[in-house]
Amino acid sequence: MDQHTPTAALLPPPDAQPLQDALTATSVLLEQHGYVVALYPSCLPLAHERRLHTVRSALETNRLALLKVDLPPLGIAVLVRQLRQLSVCDFGPGILASAARLLSHYVYAGALLNSVTRLDRVPVSLKSHAKSWVPGAQFGVLANPTPELVKVGGGGRLGGPAFTTRLVVAEGQLQSEWIEKTLAPQWQTQVVEETALPADSPLWWGTGKLTEFAAFLPDISTLYQLVASVRREVCTWCGIELIGDRCGFCSATLPAAGPGGDAGVPHHGAPAHHGP
Repeated sequence: MDQHTPTAALLPPPDAQPLQDALTATSVLLEQHGYVVALYPSCLPLAHERRLHTVRSALETNRLALLKVDLPPLGIAVLVRQLRQLSVCDFGPGILASAARLLSHYVYAGALLNSVTRLDRVPVSLKSHAKSWVPGAQFGVLANPTPELVKVGGGGRLGGPAFTTRLVVAEGQLQSEWIEKTLAPQWQTQVVEETALPADSPLWWGTGKLTEFAAFLPDISTLYQLVASVRREVCTWCGIELIGDRCGFCSATLPAAGPGGDAGVPHHGAPAHHGP
């Protein structure tokens, strides 16, 4: 990440920050930036999610977007990175907030696991459950955009992106060369980078013996063109400009597009490379 990309702010859970401090910190962010787009995982504890909504309600603001994202922890980190990159472009806050839903379709998030017995976020067959009891068994699991599971060494392969990506890898308590020597070449990955394993990853994947990975579009010009290519709409409730059919700030849903309309649903081909 270059020095021009803004840093992300962390909104702590209730047991780590009193409500008044959370209100003050969020107010400062709104004063500094005008709008705040907050992403949080679907597995976030209920108390933490309630805190986020309490802050928005107490501040009586429509400038705080709370976006629940159904991605694994490393996938969410990648999505946050992409939105940070795009935040320096000429997109309004409504475009950025609704771009999260669009860009998530282009994040290939998964993990290498030693067991799937406690994996409940990706469909797992009884046969795979049985195989997970075999000593030394490993599984490649894709959670997004389409759930898949293969047994490593069994001849199967995970469906990957049809466009050039960068692969970020976060190693936990499971070491293997499968990701770098098998998965990365199959996915035609240009660059493999390493990062620390997110704290929530063992809980999300049901085991600490894992290595998490995510393939994504790293180039800001490609991200820009992808978002800019979607027809813009105006929210009928709060009046902010957006893409797609749902406002990230007030959660209002736009009327369905007519014949030939573009509701912002992406395809999975290779995005064109154009500059901002």
